[in-house]
Amino acid sequence: MTATTAHTAGTPAAPAPEQTPPTTTAGLLPPTAHGSRHRLLFGPQPRWVRPSAALLLVLAAVLYLWNLEATGYGNSFYAAAVQAGTKDWTALLFGSLDAGNAITVDKPPAALWIPALAGRIFGFSALSMLIPQALMGVAAVGLLYLTVKRVSGPAAGLLAGGALALTPVAALMFRFNNPDAMLILCLVLAAYLTTRAIEKAGWKWLAAAGAVIGLAFLTKMLQGFLIIPALGLAYLWAAPTTLVRRLLHLLGAAAGIAVVAGSYIALFQLTPASARPYMAGSKTNSFLELTFGYNGLGRITGSGGAMPDFGAMPGGGAMPDFGAMPGGGPGGGGNAGFGGTAGITRMFGTSFGGEVSWLLPAALILLVAGLWFTHREARTSATRAALLLWGGWLIGTAGIFSFMGGIVHPYYAVALAPAVAALVGIGSVELWRGRSFWPARIVLAVTVLTTSTWSAILLVRDPDWMPGLRVIIVVLGVLAAAALLLSMDRMAALPAKLRKAATAGVLVTSLLAGGLGTTAWTLATAAQPHSGAIPTSGPSASAMGDGKGGPGMVPGDDGNAGGAAADTRAGRRAPGGPGVDTASAELIALLKSSGTKWSAIVSGATSAADLELATDTSVIALGGFSGGDPYPTLAQFQQMVDRGEIGYFIAGSMGGGPGGNSEVATWVAANYAAETVGNSTVYKLAS
Repeated sequence: MTATTAHTAGTPAAPAPEQTPPTTTAGLLPPTAHGSRHRLLFGPQPRWVRPSAALLLVLAAVLYLWNLEATGYGNSFYAAAVQAGTKDWTALLFGSLDAGNAITVDKPPAALWIPALAGRIFGFSALSMLIPQALMGVAAVGLLYLTVKRVSGPAAGLLAGGALALTPVAALMFRFNNPDAMLILCLVLAAYLTTRAIEKAGWKWLAAAGAVIGLAFLTKMLQGFLIIPALGLAYLWAAPTTLVRRLLHLLGAAAGIAVVAGSYIALFQLTPASARPYMAGSKTNSFLELTFGYNGLGRITGSGGAMPDFGAMPGGGAMPDFGAMPGGGPGGGGNAGFGGTAGITRMFGTSFGGEVSWLLPAALILLVAGLWFTHREARTSATRAALLLWGGWLIGTAGIFSFMGGIVHPYYAVALAPAVAALVGIGSVELWRGRSFWPARIVLAVTVLTTSTWSAILLVRDPDWMPGLRVIIVVLGVLAAAALLLSMDRMAALPAKLRKAATAGVLVTSLLAGGLGTTAWTLATAAQPHSGAIPTSGPSASAMGDGKGGPGMVPGDDGNAGGAAADTRAGRRAPGGPGVDTASAELIALLKSSGTKWSAIVSGATSAADLELATDTSVIALGGFSGGDPYPTLAQFQQMVDRGEIGYFIAGSMGGGPGGNSEVATWVAANYAAETVGNSTVYKLAS
């Protein structure tokens, strides 16, 4: 009988048996280990747990905040949008590139909201924009620790949190102002909420996870949806309730996504076009078009996601020659800035390898081993549910990134970092607990040796940087693997103190063999300032086409392939194009004194953003990011000029795109006199 029905009248009730959570590594752990594991996960915590967790967060904060001001405005495209949000609430709500609300950035606005609010409170600056990014990184590390800790205990949580913090691309993006910091925080939070939901089939937790996924969508559109299959599969498989209820709960999560994402889409689409900025990246001023076109399916298929056609404008400006770059264009060939060659090995290649793949072999090995060792556990096994969640996240996201035919950049790999870190934490600790059994020791030894070898291979790709480190890592890997295979049985015969010391030695050696490479590369990344649209990790400060690049570049490549063409797309200007670096003091002073709603209009969002940051005025980005959006049309531009809203037209930069934008440049050249201000050709529009 059960405890609820066992007693009869006059008979004391039998005490309810302790409910032990599902075990891990079935067939490896002896029965006596299950009770201690239950106490570790759900009982009073050992004294070392809280100080260790606090130390993890402090070290992550130091890593992400140290010398952060050296990054400056980072990606000026997003920095200008944050600045605009500090000046105008409509710009903040819709993610406008300028405070005059001409045109948005080509992304949803959620990633801009917190930095812009910080700028409103503390005053806009590089630090008021970057510190929230760094704190989001610290929060993501902490949430990953809590998520993994609920399944495999504090040691696994610490290992997972540390692995995320010490992933190079994570350090890169948590010290930068692209939308990815906000995206990763949302995704990890959704995984935490789903983990809580799986424990007791809690539909409220799952609905909350859906709402957070909706916020991830408003951060980076469909990329925020890539982990939905993994979260749904884990809940559908493992939640302790009936299949019908599980399906209904998943519908509730879908409703959470729809409420958050759909409410903003409705707000944008129903707001009159005259009352909001134009949706950059679309041809019809539509948020939905951007979602499923340039920023959506076009990124995967390559149709609708390729760079727009650049035309010529009076006054100069060249079309970026993507064909001159290695591999030819976005998404193709050996072009590291655009992801290199598509295929199953892309995540290990010269573009993505140095960003995220240091622990990727370990994660894959531990995922396969974990699923095998738990294949006989109950359906509701918490460990197997976690493996399904994080494994599905990793395989699904990496698979899409690997075979994308459209625009893809190496820093996108930050979306893999939490899954890699979680699998390493869960798998390593669970196998370590079963190290008295040969199968667990073999997998651990293979994992450590493979990780150390792969770290050395990545380091060889930059042969001039710390050449001795790769030798040390390989030696440590061999020693750790040998110790795991040959010494664990002999340790049992040692006195207690010696056994503990020997075990600690094996553990430390294994951690160093697996973690030295990624740690060194991450610290080197944090030590360098980064700027431009396509930053990469490593010991050399780099955007696309800048710096030595290291494991993210082809061996021996100086990173300057494509010349001025690469400079343009990466956010740096070719000589003669206006911007923070090249705009003359005369041009900056002229725009500051314009007194119009928009001080100027210039083709290309990066040039407009640089001028906004340099002058603290609003500048229209003619044609959006790369000059290809049909805004403003010639008629719209003429109306703005007639109303005296634009001070100057600045020729050159990225060139006019198709349709009305080249018409604007032609009309200006035919009706206004050109003058040279500093190194720029300028047409005065307002009297």
